[in-house]
Amino acid sequence: MTQQEVISRLYDRYIKPTEQKKENYIGVEIEMPIVNLGGGAVDFEIVHRLTSAFLAQFGFTATGFDEDGHIYSAVSTENGDVFSYDCSYNNMEFSFGKEKTLDAIYSRFRLYYGFVQDFFKPHNHTLTGMGINPNRKLNINEPIANGRYKMLFHHLSSFTKYACLPMYFHHYPQFGMFSSASQVQLDVTRENAAEVINAFNQIEPIKALLFSNSVLLGDDEDLLCCRDMLWENSTHGVNPHNVGMYDCDINSVDDLLSYISTTSIYCAERSGKYLNFAPVNILEYFTLDSLTGDYMEDGELKKMTFEPRPEDIEYLRTFKFEDLTFRGTVEFRSSCCQPISDVMTVAAFHLGLLGKTAQLSELIESDTSIYHNGYNAAELRRQLVRRDLPSYIDRDRLYSFAKQVLDLSRQGLLERGLGEEKYLEPLYDRVNNRTNPANTMLAQLENGADIYDVVRSYAKIG
Repeated sequence: MTQQEVISRLYDRYIKPTEQKKENYIGVEIEMPIVNLGGGAVDFEIVHRLTSAFLAQFGFTATGFDEDGHIYSAVSTENGDVFSYDCSYNNMEFSFGKEKTLDAIYSRFRLYYGFVQDFFKPHNHTLTGMGINPNRKLNINEPIANGRYKMLFHHLSSFTKYACLPMYFHHYPQFGMFSSASQVQLDVTRENAAEVINAFNQIEPIKALLFSNSVLLGDDEDLLCCRDMLWENSTHGVNPHNVGMYDCDINSVDDLLSYISTTSIYCAERSGKYLNFAPVNILEYFTLDSLTGDYMEDGELKKMTFEPRPEDIEYLRTFKFEDLTFRGTVEFRSSCCQPISDVMTVAAFHLGLLGKTAQLSELIESDTSIYHNGYNAAELRRQLVRRDLPSYIDRDRLYSFAKQVLDLSRQGLLERGLGEEKYLEPLYDRVNNRTNPANTMLAQLENGADIYDVVRSYAKIG
């Protein structure tokens, strides 16, 4: 394909869906770690029995089986909800079919969550609302045995091949097996897509202040939200445009399309085999006559030479904090899993601000508590995911600004007239107490709490 043909296909995949009529749906994905309260590894046999019981209880249909015949994903034909395990059987995910209200999603979450917890309780296991599994060093951190997850783990484990790159790689290629997120997808239009991405990109430092809940206990306890580091300092970040924040303004659809064309592809599929190769820019990819990719078969790493195909664009996977998807939505993916009592805060915060992007941009432009002090938004987020804030930041002014952002989100929800502003109340408590779930956990541990007491506390539903 010529470069213009690639650009045209990228337009069709990412921009064209935003031109369709929108009904302002909400999509919510909640990942949660499974914890063995006895201080051992998650018992996968218990997990597999839970899966069978869940499908029988709620009438879900299995859609994904691993190489050993275990179910790792299932869907409800009634509402489109998906029950799955993300990367490994240590991490459960509920992905809800698109809805018009947060209440509808929360109602089903409570139903599913209650069933799982009741099943796990006699086995001394639990789900909990933490961004990092506290038993990560005890668990069996192996990928789900299928082509995609094994390919992904191979890709993340290949960081030693990039020693010549001027970047730091962490040593947690298994991070997908112990990290959990709270993600939301919201409909956007061609007219507002760039504005939404640009405004929410700028507000990422405040999101770090409010939602940080991922601590590598025993390693780097000063880092309250290690999600950023885990993605950016992995092979996903070989091309920094595939991860994290935008380091430039996105002011138009043309800007957005140009940015997408700078991202890299690192996998494709041939004959049912997921192939991994060194990340290559999507435009350059289609200038190549052939590539050689790795795949796993019968426990062995094998190689296959293949030619690029136009449909490989479907395997262009990025992990931006604000990601334009092929569904005509923006997926917001920078927030950690939250304590279960606060499980809807992430979705509510973003939904409330969605129609207030112009006012949000004005707030940021007028703020001097953190902005306009010589740092861009990405640098500010790296500062605010740390336990100790920089000395130049006035805490009173910072939290006053955070409250202004919350007030704006609340106004957006009030205008919907559905009572969804109630889901923001935990965030007001965090602003008033100048804390977030990560800081709260660390304070409890320093005051003598047992980690499993914290796990139980963060597992309680409101």
